Amino acid sequence: MSEELLFGDLKVIDMSSWIAAPVAATMLADFGAQVIKVEPPEAGDGYRNFALMPSSPTSDVNYTWEMDNRNKRSIALNLKTDQGRKVLQQMVAESDVYITNTPQAMRRQWGLTYEDLAQINPNLIYASLTAYGEDGPERDREGFDLVAYWGRSGLMDLVRAPGADPAPAIPGMGDHPTAVSLYASIVTALLSRQRTGKGSHVHTSLLANGMWSASCIAQGVFAEADFTLYHHLAARLFTRLMYEAADGRWLQFSMVRTDEEVDMLFTLIGRPELLLDPRFIDAENRVMNGDVLVQAMREALITQPSDYWMTALTEVGVPVALVGTVSELTKDPQVLANPMTLTPTPEVGMPGVIKHPLNIDGLASCPPGPAPELGEHSKEILAELGYSAEDIASMESQGVI
Repeated sequence: MSEELLFGDLKVIDMSSWIAAPVAATMLADFGAQVIKVEPPEAGDGYRNFALMPSSPTSDVNYTWEMDNRNKRSIALNLKTDQGRKVLQQMVAESDVYITNTPQAMRRQWGLTYEDLAQINPNLIYASLTAYGEDGPERDREGFDLVAYWGRSGLMDLVRAPGADPAPAIPGMGDHPTAVSLYASIVTALLSRQRTGKGSHVHTSLLANGMWSASCIAQGVFAEADFTLYHHLAARLFTRLMYEAADGRWLQFSMVRTDEEVDMLFTLIGRPELLLDPRFIDAENRVMNGDVLVQAMREALITQPSDYWMTALTEVGVPVALVGTVSELTKDPQVLANPMTLTPTPEVGMPGVIKHPLNIDGLASCPPGPAPELGEHSKEILAELGYSAEDIASMESQGVI
């Protein structure tokens, strides 16, 4: 099968942990890359335990690990030892891509910077993920997406109802899109190498991706825009707020834009008198008197269940949306009609796995196979590097693997 896949001949070292960097490797594996995940013995990647934590939805399947580390092999390698680092260097010499989010200080200490590994393999694509960027006073600072992507970028401050406290993101919300950025950097570098014959250092950060996600508003800061009106109107734009229906579901009206749609909305919710109220006669007045309008809409929409409103408003062309819940995704007709999930092999233990958002028609990909057990392939990988059974036994006894 590997000969039929785009990256079937690509050798990748996944020297990373948790989500964003490893998922970039998973995306390469989906298109056939031979990915070796390097983990510390005994503890392994801490993400192995995420789905098992009390704060995660409970399941007999380690579902996040299976989703984000499918189709890889694992070597448990103690990089605190000289022998362990020697093995990694041998792997680097034979690889095309090296993906890492190892803390920068540790990379320098262990000789695992781009400059170090480029001497071993000048053709290597060295893909680096950091929390805050490759340079600057915080280049060595560690961070998760909840902090570096969500909190530091300004997203946490922006994405909240007026007057509400800042809220944390859900785990992985910034990691998974950041993985796409890292994957795109790697694929761009591979194309460059194909044309120039040279490897390269590619990198992105959680902070950079958070800023990119916030950029429709954040760019205004760099344009020295005046935010006074933006903040002042935040609670007055009725299309920006959510409205609760009688069944506890929430409705969105973000796409209501024309006077005709507004007029039909007022009529259907049983408040035709709003049509004649000069405070709501046009878009400008609706904004200036938004606090009154929002209250009127809340009082009207709470009187009927969401199904009623979705049917009645949709029939007359008012753009209304129901705020979804994750429990509905497995039956969502749009999810089912499009390649948003994959059917894994039986060993995975789940009927479906959420797919990354890349779609290339006609390009073959691997079905999601099981994620590796810690060190499951250590001996196999060492044998491929030329180590004898005696050598491997010795490294095992010394705690190298």
